[in-house]
Amino acid sequence: MSNSLVLVINSGSSSLKFALIDTVSGESTLSGLGECFGLPEANVSWKINGEKQEYKLDDSGNHHQQAVNRIVALLEELGIKQDIVAVGHRVVHGGEKFTKTVKIDEAVVQEIENLSDLAPLHNPAHAIGMRVAMKAFPTLAQYAVFDTAFHQTMPAKAYIGAISQKLYKEYGIRRYGFHGTSHYFVSREAAKMINKPIDESSFISVHLGNGASVCAIKNGKSVDTSMGFTPLSGLMMGTRCGDLDPSIIEFMLKKGWSPEEVFKELNSKSGLLGVSGLTSDCRGIIEAMENGHEGATLAFDIFTYRVSKYIGSYMVALDKLDGIIFTAGIGENSQPIRSKILENLKIFGYLEDEEANAAARFGNRGIITKPNTPVAMVIPTNEEWVIAKESMALLHA
Repeated sequence: MSNSLVLVINSGSSSLKFALIDTVSGESTLSGLGECFGLPEANVSWKINGEKQEYKLDDSGNHHQQAVNRIVALLEELGIKQDIVAVGHRVVHGGEKFTKTVKIDEAVVQEIENLSDLAPLHNPAHAIGMRVAMKAFPTLAQYAVFDTAFHQTMPAKAYIGAISQKLYKEYGIRRYGFHGTSHYFVSREAAKMINKPIDESSFISVHLGNGASVCAIKNGKSVDTSMGFTPLSGLMMGTRCGDLDPSIIEFMLKKGWSPEEVFKELNSKSGLLGVSGLTSDCRGIIEAMENGHEGATLAFDIFTYRVSKYIGSYMVALDKLDGIIFTAGIGENSQPIRSKILENLKIFGYLEDEEANAAARFGNRGIITKPNTPVAMVIPTNEEWVIAKESMALLHA
């Protein structure tokens, strides 16, 4: 019987991801996804021994509750429910209220809901998932791990905007940053890879997925990051615009767009999808580009150019740079994206090792630049492991 199993839950507005993590081995012994909540096709699926299984949710409503009930039943069927010692929850936004992992009670859940103005698509859903899990696992300690917490070490010059202090003090308008658990994990793994203590190492972590962000990490701490007040700013992403002149929003409103229409356009219809006119999926963009599609080529060029610009600018935040880290779905698997970014950074001495870059995909890690040149590397992220470890650490504190 194991005493190191943590159930990790990431509850979204219409989905719920889960994973069972062994905090000793770091392995995920079970993982799955509930999706399409609120729709007739709502279901929960999971993989056991590489075989996918699926359970359809009924139309009686409360699909979050139904999904967790099915997860509980699954754990009981597998005979491992009694081995779980804690539940860890991913929370996108902790504002300035939550600067580290906390044990969950109703007061904490209410505070997370109170921060919903900062993350309207995420925090309300997290609160739903927490309450459902607390009901399903009433005897287990449950913990909230915040994407924003890792970035609380940023200096004021990095997180305070060039706006009146009134807006910051009254409304909390500032840079918060996201993907904190990912940047934390890969920076620690990178330090091991180059055989240096993390508190003596500096990296630029490049998390490239459907959501994307860059983080400057000095001696193990975040000192700047590209996402800001919300996850919309910074890099161009799958469907998000990234950095944009704020006057464009005023312009669109004057043209008759509603605030809701502007929000949806910039969050859901922009980025790779908007520029290419085809897809938000990087693989589709590259395939179309190779077939001569102009929109896909432009999307590829804008994306790689903007990532390269951010990397170059974040060198200013560091005294030294031990390596650039590529991670997340695109960062871990797209050789053409990484190759183009390194080409854009050749002024800094980066030279791609094509064979190493081709090998560092599909779960493989490695240094992808030539010997005796500045280091760039690929490290698969593991946010669930960080959430599980943070939860276990607080459980035994």
